[in-house]
Parts: sequence; C-alpha cells; structure tokens
Amino acid sequence: MENISAQEALQKLREGNSAYLNARTSASDISPQRRHYTLKNGQKPYAVIISCSDSRVIPESIFSAGIGDLFVIRVAGNVMDDHQLGSVEYAAEHLGVRLIVVLGHDHCGAVDAAINHDPAGYVKFITDEIRLAIGDETDDLRACRLNVQRSVGVIEHSLEIRREEGHGLKVIGGIYHLESGEVEFMEQLA
Repeated sequence: MENISAQEALQKLREGNSAYLNARTSASDISPQRRHYTLKNGQKPYAVIISCSDSRVIPESIFSAGIGDLFVIRVAGNVMDDHQLGSVEYAAEHLGVRLIVVLGHDHCGAVDAAINHDPAGYVKFITDEIRLAIGDETDDLRACRLNVQRSVGVIEHSLEIRREEGHGLKVIGGIYHLESGEVEFMEQLA
C-alpha cells in the first residue's frame, strides 16, 4: 500500500494543528486496538517530523496524531547529523513517507545557548551546528527560522534524499509557537 502524497500529508498536519489549538484532550487514536493493529500490520506514518527535544514540543499532540501516524525524530535544536539523516532515509525508503517537516520552535533553549552562551561538553556540538545556521543573528525567532532552514537544506542535499525526490518526497520547515500552539509552515509545497 502506497503512502499518501506530501500535499495530502501537509493538509493532515494543518488540520491536526487546527484541532489542537482549542483542544483540552487528545482525540488521536492511542487505543489498545490501534497498538495491536500497528503491531500486526506495521507502521504507515504519513509524515516525518524532526523536532527539538524540548518537553513543550510534542509533535503527536501538536498535530493531533495517534499511534503510527508520525515518524518523529527529536534532537535538541532540531539539528541534523548522520544519525538523523539515516532515520529520515529509513522513513522515506522503507515506510513510504512523502513529507518531511523540520519543526523548530520559538524560545528554543538550544538556539538561545548558541546566541548567548559558549557551552562546553557535548552541548557544544549542537550549538556549533546552530551557529553555522544563524551566523551573527541575535533575534530569537529569526535565528530559529534560519536554524530550521539549514536543517531543511541538509536533508535536501543528502544523496539518498535527493534520489527520493522522483517519488514525490518533499522537505519543508515549520515553526511551532509555544504560546499559541500554532505551527507556521515556512514553505508551501508546489
């Protein structure tokens, strides 16, 4: 069974985010029956979401998605390296996902650390990557957008991802706004 198109997946994300904006509880399917179904029949996510590890950014909730709906990759600052690219390739090649969304968010601690601090240890790997994206930018929201754009570019320039473009695979960016809960998609699909 072929997965849905990138455009159909984006529409599902938009509708899910719209439902989330005023929801008090989740209407997504997390039932024992859904768990059993996906165990027996496998997963068929309609989108890959690469998001920050921030505990306030929960892609399944933000998009009103249930078990098996999204292939979520979380890493502080939504930066890309070979591990994340391998996960994206897996979802595209083996699960048939057609839409990849890099989901940054405003008030990102990793972006703030890249702008205002010089962390040591392993955090430095993350902030160094973000600094490559943002340069001298000091505005939080603009820096978050630049960081998302860089991750989108890294994915688009990956050899395996480029090979998949003939199959309708699309990569776009988005910014999640913590206060409103709204996702601002940065690019439109052609």
